[in-house]
Amino acid sequence: MSYQLSDATRARFDREVAKYPAEQRISAVMACLSIIQQEEGHVSRDSEEVLAKYLGVQPIAVHEVTTFYNMYNQRPVGKFKLNVCTNLPCQLRGGQQALEHVCDKLGVEMGGTTADGRFTVQQSECLGACADAPVLLVNDRQMCSFMSHERLDELLAVLKEA
Repeated sequence: MSYQLSDATRARFDREVAKYPAEQRISAVMACLSIIQQEEGHVSRDSEEVLAKYLGVQPIAVHEVTTFYNMYNQRPVGKFKLNVCTNLPCQLRGGQQALEHVCDKLGVEMGGTTADGRFTVQQSECLGACADAPVLLVNDRQMCSFMSHERLDELLAVLKEA
């Protein structure tokens, strides 16, 4: 295994696990996965196994969570991860076209990362902002609403300068 659990990371895990009864340590899995991703940029299979051992569960229990939620990167991603919602309400208001526009502008396929490593573009399930469609999420934190092609171009220009 190449992932090593540092003392600082263990202390962060300990704080999360302390929020739950001892027999429910698995309840901290999402918070611990977020910590790994913050520190490593993605959640590797090695880190899942280390977390499983720490929590006292089978590795599959951690892997199921990692693969269920698209907020966990299972491989390295660009500096800017763009999740474009393509669920039905966004589809009806141009979500697929927004995704295609971003991919075309960046010269990358959906799910891919630009050659310079700055952008990863992903399709996303519902982001919970259907009335604001089409929407996208930048780095799992910043929601962008009403993303016309013009607004997408403006966002990409700002991110390219960052």
